[in-house]
Amino acid sequence: MPSHTILIIMAIRIAIITAVVCMAIYGFHVPVYSASVTASTGSGQSSSISAVPVKAAAAGREVIALGRAVGIKMFSDGVIVVGFSEVSSESGDLSPAKDCGLKEGDIITHINSQEVDTIEQVQEILQTCAGDEMSIRALRGEKQVQMTAQAVKCSADGAYKMGAWIRDSMAGIGTLTFYDPNSGAFGALGHGINDVDTAKLMPLQSGSIMYAEVTDVKRGASGTPGELHGAFQVNNDLGELCANTGSGIFGTLTDESMVAGQTPVQVAARSEVKTGSAVILSNIAGDTVEEYQVEITHVYPAGSGDTRDLMIRVTDQRLLDATGGIVQGMSGSPILQNGKLVGAVTHVLVNNPTEGYGILAENMLAAADTQITAKAS
Repeated sequence: MPSHTILIIMAIRIAIITAVVCMAIYGFHVPVYSASVTASTGSGQSSSISAVPVKAAAAGREVIALGRAVGIKMFSDGVIVVGFSEVSSESGDLSPAKDCGLKEGDIITHINSQEVDTIEQVQEILQTCAGDEMSIRALRGEKQVQMTAQAVKCSADGAYKMGAWIRDSMAGIGTLTFYDPNSGAFGALGHGINDVDTAKLMPLQSGSIMYAEVTDVKRGASGTPGELHGAFQVNNDLGELCANTGSGIFGTLTDESMVAGQTPVQVAARSEVKTGSAVILSNIAGDTVEEYQVEITHVYPAGSGDTRDLMIRVTDQRLLDATGGIVQGMSGSPILQNGKLVGAVTHVLVNNPTEGYGILAENMLAAADTQITAKAS
């Protein structure tokens, strides 16, 4: 496979206030999250702000293929360490977080046996402890680690600090792939939401999807990924998230008006997906979903250990003129062939925005079934 691809959801950092475009490289793939989303209060004013085993029941089921852009907000389970800095104190420049053994990507879950999920909770504990020794419990991958640390008093503002940048939430725009009318479940993106600095999958505590409109498009070009710019209504939730996985984000719709009157289509089995003509459903202007011609150029073997199951090429001149091909924010755009849902767009090739990858719909639906069942149990 070509070595440079990017995941195509747009996201901004709302936990650290400053919205900075970041690029994190792991392996040979470059996931890019861009700060180009506006959140609307609804009043007209705005402010910046693994492949899975396939269940036999996934193929052949009927779902509604969507292609609608939505706002996504997500709050992490614990706070994620995304970097370190030094704190200027009477004893010099110190970094207690780094010195105690914390690492980038660690997820802090407890301080002094108190569960922490927000930056505000961490800040409150640091001020209460006022430099006393604290126990810190964190997740590092699948392993739990524990360490002790002492915050230091910052000379500049008198606050006690650890010298760590932490994140507790993210927001952005992506595309809904399907809605299952039998279960009420939806799937979107076709890949997970990763932290922009550590490239680690964000652990989900809670989250929701919101109504959104695409306001304009930055066209993609070779070496420069394009992106959708959009506005979403932060007080107008459309559904609740229950899982952030490598195969997509999943949840249940709480407002079904978006899917009212739409006709379900069958989910294709892998054996039914062929190279050749197909279409994608995508929302690149306002809230209008349109159908665009693509070609499936490759179907990768099962069991490859990667969620990139298909390679596609955009052939529709309208989409090429408007966006240059596949752009950030189109993650989750449904791929249909012969009237069946075969997959969702997930990646774009950095050096050729007319081409990208997709996940098979049966894999995505199987992952949704697993997550929804686990949530209900």
